[in-house]
Amino acid sequence: MNDVLIIGGSFAGLAAALQLGRARRKVTVLDTGLPRNRFANHSHGLLGHDHKPPLEILAEARQQLARYPTVRLVTTRAESISGAINDFSVLTGDGESLKARRLILSYGVADQMPEVPGFAEGWGTSIVPCPYCDGFEVAGRHWGLVWSGPPSHNYVRLYHDWTDTLTVFANGHDIPPDIRADLVRRGIPVVDGWITEIDHDESYNATVRLDAGPPVAVDILFAHPRNKPSAPLHESLGLATVDTPLGIALQVDERRETSMPGVYAAGDLANPLMASVTTASWQGAMAGIFAQQSMLV
Repeated sequence: MNDVLIIGGSFAGLAAALQLGRARRKVTVLDTGLPRNRFANHSHGLLGHDHKPPLEILAEARQQLARYPTVRLVTTRAESISGAINDFSVLTGDGESLKARRLILSYGVADQMPEVPGFAEGWGTSIVPCPYCDGFEVAGRHWGLVWSGPPSHNYVRLYHDWTDTLTVFANGHDIPPDIRADLVRRGIPVVDGWITEIDHDESYNATVRLDAGPPVAVDILFAHPRNKPSAPLHESLGLATVDTPLGIALQVDERRETSMPGVYAAGDLANPLMASVTTASWQGAMAGIFAQQSMLV
């Protein structure tokens, strides 16, 4: 039996495995090899790995985990979960049945691309969600923001640290008059109408085409599509969730434990605030440590 079974082997899952491997706990990590940031050319903000391709960072992490004999990495999908603390069972896509005393769920979320031609093709390059991840590289240039609701007003204030040139695309949203007045005060134009297509060139440029009016070219387009968990495994366990402006996240306590004893969660799956490789790595490490400490006798 495994001490801990980790489902999801990106930044959070591997960070948890590292802590558990160093504690000489028997760990199996199941991973599909499809991290959320695989569309990005570079990952930013992770100390010691700034501006490196995310897949390269993960490959290096897996190589480092090879020195820990109690850690096993398996490329497969977890199909189902059952059981309770000290006796969890996981069936993999390869037909293997695994047992574990504890579970760490770190299988992340999947962004739900809108049905706008060019949006999915530009995701992670010319269309991005996070200024902390990509803002420095396009600082001082013309940014665009696809309005997605009340949080977008705060994004306008946030982006000012990177650029003074911002265009807001309402994209069918009814922006309240007081917020529109504030945007006027800040010198930020609002383009009404629905986005019908996004064209890209070889640089970071995106040309936004609308159902009415001329197209608008920007150097980078920020957007926040909704997301959902990459797998429904938490549903079979009946785990509590919290609603966020972009989707749902698993509810965890200060020790990263979910509503079911013995089940921990980390990374974007359990992060309702801000997704980044730094926070995912930190949360994964904490989940691994707290799972290990819960098994002390």
